[in-house]
Amino acid sequence: MSAPDLSIFVRSIERGSFAAVAGETGLSPSAVSKIISRLEDRLGVKLMHRTTRRLVLTQEGETYLDHARRILAAIEAAEAAVTAARGLPRGLIRINTGTAFAKHRLLPVLPAFTKAYPDIQFELTISDQRIDAVAAQVDVTVRVGPLDDSQLIARQIGTVKRIITASPAYLKRSGLPRCPADLAKHNCLVLSGFTRLAEWPLIEDGRRKLFRVSGSLKCDSADMLLDLAVAGYGIVRLGEFLGEEAIAQGRLVRLLEDVHEADPQPISALMLPGRAALPRVRAFIDFLVDRLNGTKASKDT
Repeated sequence: MSAPDLSIFVRSIERGSFAAVAGETGLSPSAVSKIISRLEDRLGVKLMHRTTRRLVLTQEGETYLDHARRILAAIEAAEAAVTAARGLPRGLIRINTGTAFAKHRLLPVLPAFTKAYPDIQFELTISDQRIDAVAAQVDVTVRVGPLDDSQLIARQIGTVKRIITASPAYLKRSGLPRCPADLAKHNCLVLSGFTRLAEWPLIEDGRRKLFRVSGSLKCDSADMLLDLAVAGYGIVRLGEFLGEEAIAQGRLVRLLEDVHEADPQPISALMLPGRAALPRVRAFIDFLVDRLNGTKASKDT
């Protein structure tokens, strides 16, 4: 079976219909269907069920899809390695990340990366909800915090500590929390969707304890919680890189620094098997590691 036919099979599943693939390739829907049928005849198994609304993989189809993706990725990596020898890496990188990392860490450095690698393009999706990177075929997914077991290849690109902070206006109105127990009297803003983030690690009587906080608002966007804290809505615990600019400008104040556990967490780049070897992906990840760890800070800013 040829690589183009494998690609047709994979894209049919990813797009969900033969018509969608036909629109991409210039083939007719019936031609796409014949390619899949020919593949099934060759293998002697049914790879998918066709319905009027969608395509559904059989168990054999799921197994074949995984191998097909790996084969196509290996072919792409081989071609990219050969062409990279003639110049800088090129091609498209699909990236998914949360709002906070995108706004405060990724977007500020993208112009410098684009200047260094003008032949690399990006397709960037922003989501604070976890996605299925394999199903979405995202090359690089950036995540902060513990990782779930997965078939993705992970590389740590940085570390983030957490801080507790609030605006001067809120503290003037509601008072300054001086010990962990004082948080029970305050409006604490919590990131929804992550149970552990509603329990703030603090030291009391010489021991580390988790204090469950609450308030009038939960939100699934850390960046929105930052804006609410700056506006005087309440106290928030968030990644240090989110609040550093507002703190430097005096719009936020650090709280409970002597008893708060910063709880350093990894910032990880998760890559599809086979994609980590692509020169453009390697260049991008190496660049992020340099910038997030300060080895080339401010050089191009």
